[in-house]
Amino acid sequence: MEFLSFPLIVFIGFILLTSVRQVNQYERGIKFMLGKYQSTKDPGWRLVLPIIQSMSKVDIRTKAVDVPEQETITKDNIPVGINAVIYYKVTHAEKAVLEVENFYYAIMQLAQVTMRNMVGQYTLDEILKSREEISTEIQVNVDKATETWGIQVTNLDLKDIVISPDLKRTIAKVAEAERERRATIISAEGEVMAAENVSKAARMLAEAPGALHLRTLQTINDLSSDASNTTVWMVPVEALKALEGIHQAGMHAAKSK
Repeated sequence: MEFLSFPLIVFIGFILLTSVRQVNQYERGIKFMLGKYQSTKDPGWRLVLPIIQSMSKVDIRTKAVDVPEQETITKDNIPVGINAVIYYKVTHAEKAVLEVENFYYAIMQLAQVTMRNMVGQYTLDEILKSREEISTEIQVNVDKATETWGIQVTNLDLKDIVISPDLKRTIAKVAEAERERRATIISAEGEVMAAENVSKAARMLAEAPGALHLRTLQTINDLSSDASNTTVWMVPVEALKALEGIHQAGMHAAKSK
């Protein structure tokens, strides 16, 4: 009798040892009884009876997944390649097991399709300028679809937007032409402002009595500060006419004598 009881004890102990399942802190255990969902187990040691019970463990940590490059056509019919990184975590472990067969594969496929569809709604310029806004829009759409799976998409970032080398050269030429256009406009605006200031100064000198003479004297003083300067005097026509009148009056007086 004692001989029979020892093997029985060993058997029971073996069954108990093999029935213990450890659920780690970052996991949740989905327990089934005869193939039916029974409960979600928190971290710790859990007893799972062989044959009649089973358990699937689900990692609930946030995961970063690299979405492979996708070829798509923009709204202005330009082919581009886009890739992204998606961050998600399981919020309801039982849904992640019961509602979808392989949530990792499902999220990858959903993200790829959503990226292609969303990028196709924008032009290339809009994609390059509004990458963050488009990323947020894709993330919101993917998160809505995965909500029924018990999965939350916390973030999605478009990493690279790949375009052909020929298109890159074209974009560079357009950017260079735009910079030249802006430089020309700024230069023209500067010339207009300078002309307006010169015109304003001329009006002020003309309206103020003696202002022109003071300005002339100041210019002469500036020139005389350096002995190496060569000064060319421009005599006004009015002064020449005045000198000519004085000369003619002198000649007339001499003849009268």
